[in-house]
Amino acid sequence: MNSAVMFVALLTPRADPIDTKAAARTFLFTYDAKVTGLPAGAKARIWLPIPPDTADQDVKIEEEKLPAKAKTGQEATYGNRFSYMEATADADGAIPLRIVYRVTRRERGAAKEMLVVSRDRLLQADANVPVGGKCLTLIQDKKVPEEPMEAARLFYDTVFGHMKYDKTGTGWGRGDAEWACESGKGNCTDFHSLFTALTRAHKIPTIFEIGFGLPEKHGTGDVAGYHCWAMFHNEDKGWVPVDISEASKAPEKREYYFGHLTPDRVMFTRGRDLELVPKQTGKPLNFFVYPYVEVDDKPIPQEKIVKKFAYQDVTAK
Repeated sequence: MNSAVMFVALLTPRADPIDTKAAARTFLFTYDAKVTGLPAGAKARIWLPIPPDTADQDVKIEEEKLPAKAKTGQEATYGNRFSYMEATADADGAIPLRIVYRVTRRERGAAKEMLVVSRDRLLQADANVPVGGKCLTLIQDKKVPEEPMEAARLFYDTVFGHMKYDKTGTGWGRGDAEWACESGKGNCTDFHSLFTALTRAHKIPTIFEIGFGLPEKHGTGDVAGYHCWAMFHNEDKGWVPVDISEASKAPEKREYYFGHLTPDRVMFTRGRDLELVPKQTGKPLNFFVYPYVEVDDKPIPQEKIVKKFAYQDVTAK
């Protein structure tokens, strides 16, 4: 395929219609954060990710409490959108941020959508995801099928068998494919980075998505942190989702999570090594789901940003 050909726009409806028979879930998602530990009156540049409307989810803002008027930016590589503002820390050295979204998320299977990301970009390495390299040792004694769908299934099963969902110690959570290969453990970023290193090494375009996962049981409660998954491209089926870390936590759903995603989630952004709009002074972001803040052209550590996320299921209109 010509590298200039684009796959699908993040904010453009996909080619096939929404599956109205797919399972769906409607909920309020509260995105609360407070930048802390700043000098009183300090000036901060703040970026927040904006969850998009896609064929998989409908999103609208129910409530917004921000310290300054925000501008919307969109980066060119993946089409992600961001809210950007410049705000001043209060007398306590804090800057509070709060947005409540109403989300309807639909169960997803393989779908033929169009991405603005080029095929070449989705075959290239990311900073923490080399194309092949050390990760290929996991399949050195295995015959990789020529058919991409079958090859992707082999890589899915390989990562499932090699990795354990384990967030103890250090090193996990960076989406470092070689670290995941060596350690055999980690969280969702580590699972799907290892999978991506294998698929891209075999010329299968693969994209990273990140947002938040919800408990399967409906109701209300807190969300501990982000969740991510991946999609690979198949000429016949289109974009095929995988959620290997969830399969690892629920092995009885191993078959389901190769090619399907539950509606118990909301997606915020796609891709790795992101440059924001307007451009941040710091290096490209490994991934973007939490607030990113700079003061005096220096990134604020995430430890200084107190975050609280919550969900409340509602009846769909």
